[in-house]
Amino acid sequence: MKKEKIVLGMSGGVDSSVAAFLLQNRGFEVHGVFMKNWDDENAICNAEDDYADALSVCNQLKIPLKKINYTREYKERVFSQFLDDHQNGFTPNPDVLCNKEIKFDVFQKYAKEIGAIKIASGHYAKIIKSDNNFFICKARDSSKDQSYFLYQLSSKILANIEFPLGDILKKDIRRIAQENNLINASKKDSTGICFIGDRKYNDFVSQFLKSNKGKIITVDGEEIGMHNGHMYFTVGQRKGLGIGARHSAFDKPWYVVNKDIESNIVYVAQGTDHPALFSDQLLADNMFWNIDISKSIPLKCKAKVRYRDVDHSCQILSSNEDECYIKFDNEIKAITTGQSIVLYDEPGVCIGGGIIRKRNIPFLGEELNE
Repeated sequence: MKKEKIVLGMSGGVDSSVAAFLLQNRGFEVHGVFMKNWDDENAICNAEDDYADALSVCNQLKIPLKKINYTREYKERVFSQFLDDHQNGFTPNPDVLCNKEIKFDVFQKYAKEIGAIKIASGHYAKIIKSDNNFFICKARDSSKDQSYFLYQLSSKILANIEFPLGDILKKDIRRIAQENNLINASKKDSTGICFIGDRKYNDFVSQFLKSNKGKIITVDGEEIGMHNGHMYFTVGQRKGLGIGARHSAFDKPWYVVNKDIESNIVYVAQGTDHPALFSDQLLADNMFWNIDISKSIPLKCKAKVRYRDVDHSCQILSSNEDECYIKFDNEIKAITTGQSIVLYDEPGVCIGGGIIRKRNIPFLGEELNE
């Protein structure tokens, strides 16, 4: 009986390597693809070393590996948006867009070229089927769950994807790799944004964006410093403000609590629990829905406002094709515009998500209109 062909993204890490082993054991004819998305010798995700690790594993498992350069597509469809968002005062998460535009779009097109119906990756997430529709669901290992990054994948795309690690704990992934003598069984997991590498974030961004100096002002209206560009700051940021040596009667650290992009002002306040850091409402746009919620509003659900965030109880109070107004049961610290808000039902099934554009700041008298 001819085996079903499946194309697996191989990063050189332990997760995709174990995914290859598991898919092979399930009877698939696995074809590996190493995707190169960035050309930069300073990037911490050393592409050549990672490719060598991926090739070693594929040779061990007797799996073919093809190296494909997607740097042009990545820069046009992901990195350009990353820069635009920064210029407009947002703090983007390029991994969400990369999954939609690169890993599960151009990657799937390549799979079809070689006659494979399905693609796979080493993401920690699950796919469930309900009423002939497919949905992203949280992984069993909550500490590694990556469903947050995958909310923009449509049912049509999910129908032809396999996530073999969705029901496995990370510790068991390591164990499987060690038991089968995979060369990267102890390799450290990659973290951070690959194209920035081991450079300072601000130094990297400054290569591509023009910045203008502006004022740093407290929530009480006192000017206490200058900044080199609003794009280098995000709500909740503590380090790198350039005002660390300044003390007041409170003798507490300073945090970014807001930005005025038009006036090029960064607002700060003292204390990790300063009320200006907290919000209980937000407005999101670029919404992607996995279900029709039009007849269910107000809809109670759970939300993550950043990766590795806890679930927050909330209500969707209004929504149209593009925008969504959400109110939380409790105030949340440091909601950051430009990040994704991902929405789940109680069992952990992703129902949709979007990009955070505005948040209310009750302490400063800034409210949202539903």
